[in-house]
Amino acid sequence: MSTLLGGSIEIAGKVVSRLGFGTMRLTGPGTWGDPDDRDRALSVLRQAVHTHGITHIDTADAYGPHTVEHLIRDALYPYPEKLLIATKVGLARPAPSVWAPHGHPVYLRSCVEASLRRLGVERLELCYLHRIDHEVALADQLGTLKALQDEGKIGHIGLSKVTPEDMRRAGKEVTIAAVQNVLNMTDRHDPALELCRDLSIPYVPYRPLDAGTLTKAHGVFAPLHWLLQLGDMVAPIPSTSKPEHLDEIVNAVHSDSR
Repeated sequence: MSTLLGGSIEIAGKVVSRLGFGTMRLTGPGTWGDPDDRDRALSVLRQAVHTHGITHIDTADAYGPHTVEHLIRDALYPYPEKLLIATKVGLARPAPSVWAPHGHPVYLRSCVEASLRRLGVERLELCYLHRIDHEVALADQLGTLKALQDEGKIGHIGLSKVTPEDMRRAGKEVTIAAVQNVLNMTDRHDPALELCRDLSIPYVPYRPLDAGTLTKAHGVFAPLHWLLQLGDMVAPIPSTSKPEHLDEIVNAVHSDSR
């Protein structure tokens, strides 16, 4: 595909489509367990990459937990060279719909090692700290990821759900490859966006359609158009489990580029 969806952006050393695909919805209720229709989940992943040319797939070990990383490998391995798979570590899942930051160095290291096995890769090209655990020194959390980076098991390190102050503190420990925060037409203001713009850090807004609320109110085009117009460093990752909804998302971004 000669033209990348939404334009192109460099994230973690790869030039990828500005329109990415979030995989949080490819699980059971409460982001727990397997999806109701596993074959459909596999089909949506293949559709995103092979049919629509999306080259940025976002996931996390907490989705399921572990479910989606297995799905990605089953659907897409061996991975196209152009594909960036970003995952996240640092959130424990004690129960459905329950998320708990867990930044102990031993836990983070075990999460990275397990994600490597599930995805079938030798290096996580982009690994986010899913949440900062305020019970553990940030330097210890990032130091663990940096050690894994030095060992060649992580390519680039990102941050999720952070403030500008979090970014400044983290920037003393690691090079921040990307920031992933909530931003959409409902949650319109994130001061981290301005800092990302100032520092030329890719900004990856998750929940860009506000879990479907904005789609019902505005359709798909308006919310994605609003995000894509915020700057070339903005790369939204809408999520869906339905092939027809993915088609609608892709068509809206195609329309926006005309």
